[in-house]
Amino acid sequence: MTKGKKYLDSAKLVDKTKLYDSDEAIALLCQTAKAKFDETVEIHIRLGVDSRHADQQVRGAVVLPNGTGKTVRTLVFAKGDKAEAAKAAGADYVGDVDYVEKITKENWFEFDVVIATPDMMGVIGRLGKVLGPKGLMPNPKAGTVTMDVAKAVTDAKAGKIEYRLDKTNIIHCPIGKASFGVEKLTENFNTLVGAVIKAKPAAAKGQYIKSCVIATTMGPGIKVNYAKLG
Repeated sequence: MTKGKKYLDSAKLVDKTKLYDSDEAIALLCQTAKAKFDETVEIHIRLGVDSRHADQQVRGAVVLPNGTGKTVRTLVFAKGDKAEAAKAAGADYVGDVDYVEKITKENWFEFDVVIATPDMMGVIGRLGKVLGPKGLMPNPKAGTVTMDVAKAVTDAKAGKIEYRLDKTNIIHCPIGKASFGVEKLTENFNTLVGAVIKAKPAAAKGQYIKSCVIATTMGPGIKVNYAKLG
C-alpha cells in the first residue's frame, strides 16, 4: 500500500531506531498528526506473558482522567429500579429481552459499551457469540456487570476504557485525540500504563513490558522507552 505525502512527511520526524521517553514521544506524536480530522491516539503494549494461560491473563478497565474524546453510547440490560437508575445516569438504551431480540434479529449495534446487572446475564448469555468477538460482552472485571449501573454508565461516559490482551499478547487502547495536546495525553498515557503494570499477573516471569508504541490514526508508530515504564 502506498503511503500518502502527509504520512511520509510525518515519518521523517520519527527516528525508528530510537526509544523515546514517554513525554518526548507524545510531544513528537502531536507533531505527526497532520490529517484533516482529529486523529485518535492509540497505544500498543506488548507484554511478556502468555495469554493462552488463564493465570497470565491481563484484563481490566480504567477511567482516563481526560476521557477518550469519543462520545460513548451505552446499552444497559436492567429491570425496575436499576433500569430507572441507568436512564437517570444518561444511558442511551435501557431494556432487557427486547434488545436481545433487536441485536439478534436486526444485527443492531448502535452502541459502544454494554452494561448489565448480574441477574440479566442469563438473558444476554445467547449474545455471547456476537458480542464476544467485538469485545462488547459485559464482564465483572471490567466493571460492566454490576448492581451499580448508574456508576458504570457515568464511568463509561467519562472515558472508561477496557484493556485486554489479544492473541499475540499485545494490548491496544485509545488514549485520547491528537487535539488533547501533550499534557492531557501524557496524563491518560500514564494512567493506562499504571493500570496495566498493576494488573501484572503473579505467574508472569521475566520482563513484563516488552515494547510500547504510540501512534495517531494516520501517523507513524513512535517507540517508547519501555524500560522506564516499570
